[in-house]
Amino acid sequence: MVVVRKQPKNRTGWLVVVIFSINLHKRDLRILEDIQAYFGGAGSIKKSGSNTFKYRIESLKLISNMIIPHFDKYPLVTQKLGDYLLFKIVVEMMKANDHLTERGVNKIIAIKASMNNGLSVDLCAAFPNLKPVPRPLVENQKVPHEQWIAGFTSGEGCFRVIVAKTPNNKVGFRVLIGFKITQHIRDEKLMTSLITYFGCGRIEKDSRNSGLYYSVYKFSDNYEKIIPFFKKHNIIGVKSEDFADWCKVAELIKTKDHLTSSGLDKIREIKSGMNVGRYI
Repeated sequence: MVVVRKQPKNRTGWLVVVIFSINLHKRDLRILEDIQAYFGGAGSIKKSGSNTFKYRIESLKLISNMIIPHFDKYPLVTQKLGDYLLFKIVVEMMKANDHLTERGVNKIIAIKASMNNGLSVDLCAAFPNLKPVPRPLVENQKVPHEQWIAGFTSGEGCFRVIVAKTPNNKVGFRVLIGFKITQHIRDEKLMTSLITYFGCGRIEKDSRNSGLYYSVYKFSDNYEKIIPFFKKHNIIGVKSEDFADWCKVAELIKTKDHLTSSGLDKIREIKSGMNVGRYI
């Protein structure tokens, strides 16, 4: 992100700061610690809200020497690549001290207007005639390799167990396992490509917001395609525990234990300790 705020002491009247940040749920604090270690201990990890932690680097030197080379070598795949490319331009401008000139600040504001959520109300009021720069187009999105999927799922995936009433069997309940990956609707093409990649699934749109899901509910697809994939390409963080429990439920369904009262009770017990239930 690029932060621009008033600073009367500066000749331009503005202070420009570039920030690299990753926010994760507190259950994945270990992942943030591993990322910090990967970058040589750079940056800081602090609590951000009641259930999240933030890994953050604000040093222009560290961002220029470590973050930019990393993402140049390992490019982002989602539309966030557009934000990164604009972010990189601002970093290069700051290295050349362009942010210390009025012209440079105006250009940076024009760049910021096309990044992330755009400009704040205050910045819009301060720069009313500003024309945002064109946002880089991210097209032909495709999955680069298997471990990318594993990492993406570690952050954006969900392994669900659904227990719902039904009159169609003796126990009165049916059990489904579902696999989901969540992303903003702007990455619909990438999400749709997962249908081809895995050879199964569908796209669902969230009517409440701008999110969409790549979803797999068919048992045979989850059992024969999704489970073998993630057993070969490991998920990291606490979500790996959810996956392990999800696999246990899959085995109970495979052996038809979910059609017995004892099997259903076991599935309910496993389900209660998964996802959000793991932290109650």
